[in-house]
Amino acid sequence: MASLKEGDKVKIKKRPVTEEDRKKGQYYEHMAGLTGVVANVYEKNELAVRIDIPSLSSTTQKVHKEATKRMREKFLNAISEEQKKQLTAEEMNFDANYVLLLQAADLEKVGKA
Repeated sequence: MASLKEGDKVKIKKRPVTEEDRKKGQYYEHMAGLTGVVANVYEKNELAVRIDIPSLSSTTQKVHKEATKRMREKFLNAISEEQKKQLTAEEMNFDANYVLLLQAADLEKVGKA
């Protein structure tokens, strides 16, 4: 397998979940087939992958959307009106990333990001 690097477009492989996976929480059935971009590469072939929201199931997308909405509200409630005036519309309506920490062996490169 070619070495993966930041910015690579990847897909999570489908494979059986092992007892070791369950103990360490490193792979679950619902991850299989998700796509994303490698955000960070860590030691021992661990990679943080920023998942493409459209590749999530519809239920997970709804949960992520609601969580993002709540994060925005909490953020905006925690700052003053003066600080809000200094933010752009984009900053006030930020999108939250959906990031998974994965093993390189569970990923396959699928093209350019």
